Amino acid sequence: MTTKARRSKLEAHRSPLLISFSGLDGAGKSTQIANLQQFIERRGLSTKLLAFWDNVVVLSRYREGFVHKVYGSERGVGAPGQPVNRQDKNVRRWYLTIVRHALYLLDAIHLTMVVGEARRSGADVIIMDRYIYDELANLPLTNFMTRIFVRMVNAFVPRPDVAYLLDADPVEACRRKPEYPITFLYLCRRSYHRLARMLGHMTVIPPLELADALREVESAFAILLADEQQALESDLDAAQAA
Repeated sequence: MTTKARRSKLEAHRSPLLISFSGLDGAGKSTQIANLQQFIERRGLSTKLLAFWDNVVVLSRYREGFVHKVYGSERGVGAPGQPVNRQDKNVRRWYLTIVRHALYLLDAIHLTMVVGEARRSGADVIIMDRYIYDELANLPLTNFMTRIFVRMVNAFVPRPDVAYLLDADPVEACRRKPEYPITFLYLCRRSYHRLARMLGHMTVIPPLELADALREVESAFAILLADEQQALESDLDAAQAA
């Protein structure tokens, strides 16, 4: 079999890869996603980008309207010199925690459907801008029942081939996107790290200079791609030998 024909067979047997990015607001997800898309497409692979809030979250319009009306959350995204006062996930009320468990479960169920549909789109790599992990990190992970809930959700949602967690200094994140109080960002960072330890499969990118962080993300994907290629080669060899 020629190299070209072999490559065609490998492409035909490849399942779309699923990549997710999670982290604090202002951690640099948009920059990393754009760079990884270019990195992937330079290798002749196609990508499909999905935004968790736009493509997955259930009743997103009503949920957003609720926080604006009830808690006076300001609209828009904070930027240097243009801070906004968001009042949504940083509002911690016991009744909201109960509601969040229910809504996040619905989001997780819808996520499985969205990813399934995306895998039939023909793209080689599906990239998720945020994932269910960002919602789970907003729950009280020190609570025993919440930890059971997190493990249940993690058991049935599609597991990304690489689930990036972009760690960030809360002060720097707040400087880039001044939306939430700095104390809340420190709390979120601890929660993300606790979640990563619970799940055991997130790829944590530490706070680095941009160029170094880009290389870390590219390296993790390149390793995945090499492993995937080797596995496909082995499967094809085994099929030919049978």
